[in-house]
Amino acid sequence: MAKSGGGGGGAKSKAKADDDAIKVVARNRRARFEFDLIEKVEAGIVLTGTEVKSLRNGKASLEESYAAVSQDEVWLYGCDIPEYTQANRMNHKPKRARKLLLHRREIDKLVSKASDKGFTLVPLQIYFKNGIAKVEISVARGRKLYDKRDALKKQDAKRDMDRAVRGRG
Repeated sequence: MAKSGGGGGGAKSKAKADDDAIKVVARNRRARFEFDLIEKVEAGIVLTGTEVKSLRNGKASLEESYAAVSQDEVWLYGCDIPEYTQANRMNHKPKRARKLLLHRREIDKLVSKASDKGFTLVPLQIYFKNGIAKVEISVARGRKLYDKRDALKKQDAKRDMDRAVRGRG
């Protein structure tokens, strides 16, 4: 006799798929408008326990944050992870500098690209991947005002074309 495939194995595989999923905590939405993104890199981030709990609650802000290389290490500055409300006196400082974890080759590559004039390291998002907090940073070049206007015109034109196509369908 053949066994049916509708047994209990589906629940475990679904739970495992949820663990593998990426849960985005915070995005730097202005970065794509303010900068031309050249190359993206995923980095680990050194956090305290209360910072992780605050991130798991979905609280963080990447506005006004940036990454910089200091003494052959990459640091994230200006990232706001608010204090964990249930913590006691052992809470963390919300805007402290946080070390990013990268391989030496990746750091050297980022330094060589970001050291050019007009380039900087911009954090794009903080997320959990397989239960581990990660930061996506990018080597970016700041846009001029006319570049921003041009980007807005292109977005408007694309939006109008999409509306026209949907209207006919």
